[in-house]
Amino acid sequence: MTSVTTNKPQAAGRTGVAQLRDWLSPLNLHWAGVGLLVAVNLYLIGQMVYLWHGSSNYNAEAIAQQKIALQRAEVAAEPLRGLDAKLDRAGNEADRFYLQRLPATDSDVVGELGVLAKKAGVRLTGATYTPTPALAGSAGELTELRIDARLSGDYRPLVMLMNSLERDQMFFVINAVTLTGQQTGSVNLRLGMTTYLRKGVSAEPGAGATGDGAPAGGQGE
Repeated sequence: MTSVTTNKPQAAGRTGVAQLRDWLSPLNLHWAGVGLLVAVNLYLIGQMVYLWHGSSNYNAEAIAQQKIALQRAEVAAEPLRGLDAKLDRAGNEADRFYLQRLPATDSDVVGELGVLAKKAGVRLTGATYTPTPALAGSAGELTELRIDARLSGDYRPLVMLMNSLERDQMFFVINAVTLTGQQTGSVNLRLGMTTYLRKGVSAEPGAGATGDGAPAGGQGE
C-alpha cells in the first residue's frame, strides 16, 4: 500500500512569492512610479494655484491702497500747484494796493477826508492824527495813522459819508462810531479810523485839521 503526502503550506508559500514577484515586476514598478509622480505634480499644482490666488488678492489690495495714497497726495499737492505764479500775482496785487490805496503823506489823508465830507454835505469840525510805526524795518515799511474825526450834519448825509469812507480809493478802516443827537436835524458824529502811510513819510503826533480839511497844529475845534 502506497501513501502520498502533500505539503500544502509550501505550495501556498511558493504561490505568494510568485505573486509578489509579479507585483514587483519592472513594468508594475514603472507604473507605480508614474502614479507617484502624478500625485506629487497634482499636489504641487494645487499649492501653486493656492499661492497664486493669495498673491493676486494681495496685489489687488496693495494696488487699491496705493491708489488711495496717490489720491491723497494729489489732494494735498493741489494748493501747491502753480505756487510760483500765485506768489507773483499776490506780490503784484500787494504792490498795487500799496501804491494806489495807501497815502503818501498825512496831508493827503487830511485833504481826502475834507473832500469826502464836502461831497456828503457835512461839516468836518476837527480831526486829530496820531502816527505809529508799523512793520518797521520791512521792505514795505508802513506808518499807522490813527484818525479821530469830528463831524456834524444831518443823519442821512453822515451815514453816506461813512459809506463813502469804506468805499474810497484811499484805504480807511472805521474802528469806532459815536453819534450824538436825534436822527432828524443836525447831529454830531465822532469817527475813529485808521489808515497807513507809505514808507518814507512822516506825520507829527497830535496834528489836527480844521473844518475845511486844511492841516493845522493841535486839535481842531
